[in-house]
Formats: sequence, C-alpha cells, structure tokens
Amino acid sequence: VQLVESGGGLVQTGDSLRLSCIASGHTFSAYFMGWFRQAPGKEREFVAATKWSTSTTYYSDSVKGRFTISRDIAKNTVYLQLNSLKPEDTAVYYCAASTSYRSSYAYSQTSDYEYWGQGTQVTVSS
Repeated sequence: VQLVESGGGLVQTGDSLRLSCIASGHTFSAYFMGWFRQAPGKEREFVAATKWSTSTTYYSDSVKGRFTISRDIAKNTVYLQLNSLKPEDTAVYYCAASTSYRSSYAYSQTSDYEYWGQGTQVTVSS
C-alpha cells in the first residue's frame, strides 16, 4: 500500500486548504484512514480519522468544527478540508491507513496504522 498526500501550502490565518491522500496497492481496503500532523519539535498528533466502510468520522478537539475528513471509495482517496486555519495548525500533515481490525476505537494513535504517506507541509502565517 502506498499513500501519497498533496494539497499543502502557505496560507494566511483564516484561509482554507484541502488535502488529498490517494491510496494505491492491489485491491486496497482499509479499516480506518487517518490524518496526523507533526510540528517542529513536537510529537506526531492525531487530527482526524474516518472508518472506511461507513464514513464515520472522528476528530481531535483542536480541529473539531474547523476540519472535515471525507473519503471517496471509488477513487481510493481520503480528503481533509482545513477551514479557519490558525498559525498553530502549521505542521507536516500525514495520511495513514489501518488495514486490519484492532478495535472500534483504534484510530487515534500512530501505532494503530501500518501505512503512512510522506507528508505535506501546511504553513499558516499570522
């Protein structure tokens, strides 16, 4: 499984971006697809996840109400819409795929995911 993110960039406070993550691989299927981010000097943190089969979504408190995760099964693609961006949202954003069932709550830890993309930089200027 390969994951390729795109859509990052340099924006101003209050702007929006849409990140995309395309998954490739023989007969791709996932249990959860997630987005994480990592700012300089900080640990990678959970942002959002979606259950691939039902599109149920989960968010961290810091982005709830501003970010929206969605997926397109036909395109093997997961999106992250980032609205009302703040300087503290500046980070490298990573897409991740969990292809095996662990539990219904295994979506917010980096250890829940087997596959990772290379990351896309989001920079929000004040």
